[in-house]
Amino acid sequence: MTRRIVVVGGGIAGLAAAHRLIELNKEKSLDIEVVLLEASPRLGGAIATERVGDFLVEAGPDSFITEKPWALRLCERLGLTSRLVSTQAAYQKIYVVHDGRLEPLPEGFFLLAPTRFWPFVQTPIFSLTGKLRMAAEIFLPRGALNGDESLGAFVRRRFGAEALDRVAQPLLGGIYAADPDKLSLSATMPRFKEMERAHRSIVLSMVSEQRRRARNREAGSGARWSLFVTLAGGMQELVDRIVSRLPEGCVRSNTLIARLIRDTDKNLWKVTTGGNESLEVDGVVLATPSFQTAELLGDVASTAADDLKQISYASTATVSLAFRQKDFPRPLDSFGFVVPAIESRKIIACTFSSLKYPGRAPEGHVLLRAFVGGSLQPELFHDDDATMEKNVRDELASLLGVIAQPLFSRVWRHPNSMPQYHLGHQARIQRIEAQLAKFPGLALAGNAYHGVGIADCVRTGEEAAEKVINHVLGGC
Repeated sequence: MTRRIVVVGGGIAGLAAAHRLIELNKEKSLDIEVVLLEASPRLGGAIATERVGDFLVEAGPDSFITEKPWALRLCERLGLTSRLVSTQAAYQKIYVVHDGRLEPLPEGFFLLAPTRFWPFVQTPIFSLTGKLRMAAEIFLPRGALNGDESLGAFVRRRFGAEALDRVAQPLLGGIYAADPDKLSLSATMPRFKEMERAHRSIVLSMVSEQRRRARNREAGSGARWSLFVTLAGGMQELVDRIVSRLPEGCVRSNTLIARLIRDTDKNLWKVTTGGNESLEVDGVVLATPSFQTAELLGDVASTAADDLKQISYASTATVSLAFRQKDFPRPLDSFGFVVPAIESRKIIACTFSSLKYPGRAPEGHVLLRAFVGGSLQPELFHDDDATMEKNVRDELASLLGVIAQPLFSRVWRHPNSMPQYHLGHQARIQRIEAQLAKFPGLALAGNAYHGVGIADCVRTGEEAAEKVINHVLGGC
């Protein structure tokens, strides 16, 4: 008997779930029909790549991390390994805006801690007092390890306020578009909490880790890929390859879900679309933003729905600008720069896209991408396109000296796209998962639960697919 599983949401998490369901269907010789429902006209969610002449422009995520293996493994299974591109080693430098100037992040500085002495001593980013406070971290005892702690509080406790304001906040802001004083350390950077628990000092732990990696490189066992990788034709390649592996008729775009109910008599789910079509299915993967998931679960699991509604989101926009290299008074030599909130500027960060990855701009040209909005500057997200572009150009003129008219510009907006892992996030997710465990044919996927990156989304999508398949097999 044919069993039907529906995936709601066609972003990368939903696509990963649908693809894994198809894989499992073939591997186990099952009789499963997979239906992917997407409310918008296109698939991929925030992922979109545009070709503008010989420029390759990313609307959303431009890469994924390789330390988390799930996206990399998916690319391998999709036959995309030959298309993967590492970052350009010659430009692996990041700048930080400090008193209106771009200063290089000290070599060996990782997110919130220095691992090399002289670059840290020589940098003008921190005052002498700030440097002494950060250096004192190696002597501090472990803090109380019980309960949740904000990322901001953790950095201040271990390294002082300057470390947070000048480096940690802008670097982490580029990842989460968030206020570090609200972010949960356990939910966002558990590695640092574990370092303190296991080694006491974060600095000493990271120095040890750096030495271990150096020994591995010398022994020829270094990583094949850089920390971040992309695809030669942009991240859209990943979306397109997954879609090409889905059976004909699997995807239904422009299909809004109006209601989800559980039919306990038939042990089935009933999915009603905005067009009043009703589908009876054996399993459901909800790969929608948590606030949309909450609406769908209101009639099924009200307590879980209430918790889902408590996950807040930030909105961000990207502004991509193309220039000639000769438009810059000084050659660009890095991946880009980040902007501390205390600098009171109108961008969060800027990536030098054509230096970060090859093939993003033709010879003699530069492609930049600035980020606007986030939880600390939400009002800037609501500027019209002309105002947003002007603000970005003003900032680039001030910081990079580029005053030329761009060859072209692109503004993409991502409203309510970045879930905020505030204090108590892990406990909230545990409550949600505990209640939804009563419905084994139901699983959630997406960036609102266990990580915000592409690799995290792939992981949640595939795990949701496996959970629902196991339920369906158990009912056969």
